[in-house]
Amino acid sequence: MKNIAHRYDADRQSDRKAEGDALDWRKSMSDHVAYALLVYTGLQIFVTIKALNTGGASILPYIALVVLVAAIIPACRWFEKRWTGLSDSEAADQAYRPAFRRDLAGLWVMAIGLPFILTFCFKGISSLLWA
Repeated sequence: MKNIAHRYDADRQSDRKAEGDALDWRKSMSDHVAYALLVYTGLQIFVTIKALNTGGASILPYIALVVLVAAIIPACRWFEKRWTGLSDSEAADQAYRPAFRRDLAGLWVMAIGLPFILTFCFKGISSLLWA
């Protein structure tokens, strides 16, 4: 499997060079942040609507929505800011690949997991307060 991934990366790099598009960790992280925000927003809407449809006139799902929006923007900005400060030569340096993959994993875990975790916590608080 590792060999296939290596070939895929090599093919992508050769495609970039053929297209005149050099590897740029800054742009790639920026793209991932944008996609993660889209996924996060979709999940947040879905999860919050499901929480609101479970009944009760609790204000907690709305508070959860505000907290989630307030939490995701600075967190995504932090991921992006770590990469935007790279120089042009650093932005194309393959030595940054492990750090980039680590940051991508953190970004996507946060974007996918945060809506579920916080909504679950707010639902738990709601059930304790109005039980």
